[in-house]
Amino acid sequence: MAPPQATTPPQHHQRPRLYDEEGDLLLEADRRADRVILLPAGDPRKPTGQQDRIRIQWGQLLLDDLLSRRYRTLVCGVNPNDNSRGIIGELAALLPTSQWNTESITAHARTFAKSMSRDEALVLKYDMDLVEVLALLRPPGREHFTLDDLRRGFRKVAQMVDLRHDRLPVASVSFLGAKSNRLNGPNGQEPSFETILRTMFEAGYRGDVYPSLGMWELAPTGVFASYPFPPSLKVMRAGGF
Repeated sequence: MAPPQATTPPQHHQRPRLYDEEGDLLLEADRRADRVILLPAGDPRKPTGQQDRIRIQWGQLLLDDLLSRRYRTLVCGVNPNDNSRGIIGELAALLPTSQWNTESITAHARTFAKSMSRDEALVLKYDMDLVEVLALLRPPGREHFTLDDLRRGFRKVAQMVDLRHDRLPVASVSFLGAKSNRLNGPNGQEPSFETILRTMFEAGYRGDVYPSLGMWELAPTGVFASYPFPPSLKVMRAGGF
């Protein structure tokens, strides 16, 4: 009689630990904490080779990443009136070798705005030594950007980046929650983040986007780390599963 064959014990995969010692228990977030819930899109074990996407940098600090030279180019907004509260002014003050300040940034924008029509999109270049800023100029006489401004501006940004690979990698602000250069949708309110990403993507932009600080309060709504979003979202909106 043949001896019984040995059976292989089942393998149990433990959930990876995030922190040393008791950190995992101590950092359990409750509903009062500002946080985002990141949802997976696709199977990470099966690479698709899909490069045609916008990465969304949840949890990262844009100014720190710019100062540590993770990007060569920043896309943001600028206006001909006052940029003291915009990220372009903050960046100029933080970069030790930049010869720009909020006054000269605004004066430069004002010069171009004088010959700009209300329906024209201009992208101004600010060389701040460590970082080049491609700034969408807000049309004169308007207190905010529109989605059409964003579409025309990012079409030019995409062309400027494609023709100059030394401007890569590139990052952009989300244009949401802006202090100096607000973006309004057709209804006079800020559009959704999805609408902004779609506008950038359709214009040809394929860089990174940094969400606004207010998006830390999105939970329990889940977020994705790149755009286009997975097809499952469209299916669910249509009533499917």
